Amino acid sequence: MSDLYVIGLTGNIACGKSTVVAMLRDLGAQTIDADQITHALQQPGTAVYRQIIETFGEAILDPATDPAQRPINRRKLGAIVFNNTEQLRRLEAIVHPAVRAAMLAWLHERRNEAAQHPNPATVSVAVIDAVKLLEGGWRQYCNAVWVIICDEAQQVARLTTTRGMSTAEAMQRIRAQPPQATRAAQGDVIIDNSGTLAATREQVAATWQRIQQHHK
Repeated sequence: MSDLYVIGLTGNIACGKSTVVAMLRDLGAQTIDADQITHALQQPGTAVYRQIIETFGEAILDPATDPAQRPINRRKLGAIVFNNTEQLRRLEAIVHPAVRAAMLAWLHERRNEAAQHPNPATVSVAVIDAVKLLEGGWRQYCNAVWVIICDEAQQVARLTTTRGMSTAEAMQRIRAQPPQATRAAQGDVIIDNSGTLAATREQVAATWQRIQQHHK
């Protein structure tokens, strides 16, 4: 019977988490993205959507042909919560429990799948991709925590080229997060994504091979 090997993956903005997740997926891992779950749970018609509207009002909604399908404008909601600690707590109290429940249900499904394969050729691997992996208490569910790092200059370059931010905006976003060294100090595996994609892929593949060799 195979156990599931769980990687908790985190890293600061524009360090390349999604790049490493894609590489792990190509190697055979199943992945879940906390941010994507958050987006899905805030879509019109969900319980989380209704609670957010009840708490913050309809002013945060975008117009739509169907009044019942007006999407939440994340920028408007962000303007309310990111400048007000109490409002942020109110939003997190709505969203975080629902996200956690969805992710734990997904993890349970992956464990059941792994248990149904008595002699797998490879170790079953699941990846939890979350910016607040460490702060959110996910370490207890993981065999290893991977922290993706890169040079600050690379972060700025990625934010300005791929997200259209000014250098000042990029630096503001970077400075709003804990230092990379703080996260890295808590990681079991550090992937340096400052260089080429080939260099990053080499690090990922080497660690993947160690997992497959030592956890069968």
